[in-house]
Amino acid sequence: MRGFMGTHTNRVDAKGRVSIPAPFRAVLRAGAVDGPVHVVLRPSHKYPCIEGWSAAGFDELLGSLDRLATYSDDHEDLAAALAGSALLLEADKEGRISLPPAMAAHAGITEALSFVGAAKSFRIWEPAAAEQRLREANSRLLSDRLSLPAGRGA
Repeated sequence: MRGFMGTHTNRVDAKGRVSIPAPFRAVLRAGAVDGPVHVVLRPSHKYPCIEGWSAAGFDELLGSLDRLATYSDDHEDLAAALAGSALLLEADKEGRISLPPAMAAHAGITEALSFVGAAKSFRIWEPAAAEQRLREANSRLLSDRLSLPAGRGA
């Protein structure tokens, strides 16, 4: 599997832990045969949710900063927003992580949450907000007739 796909809703346990869905753990584990599962989390600067990335995927995202002039306002703002708020977490043997309280508050997460695939990354939402976001995305696809450019795999 190449990316994060599907929507998975899980409960937050009494200790504030949540299990990363097995298909997402498989993507996060790609390339690391026996090692622990690592995930990079950061509060989204676009939506009231948490972004989740593999370590390699987040490194690739940060690498895109190299296209901007070092110390330019754009570079500084994006570097601060992306790297300044990111945390690298290690899942326990059962595939659980503890959500940082500030990130959970940012997303309005209390008892349950939804993991929503976004190909190279995923989002963690409060379940009703995830449903609303998916409805909005599908509505926009229909009304604007959005599609992918022709090319590889098309």
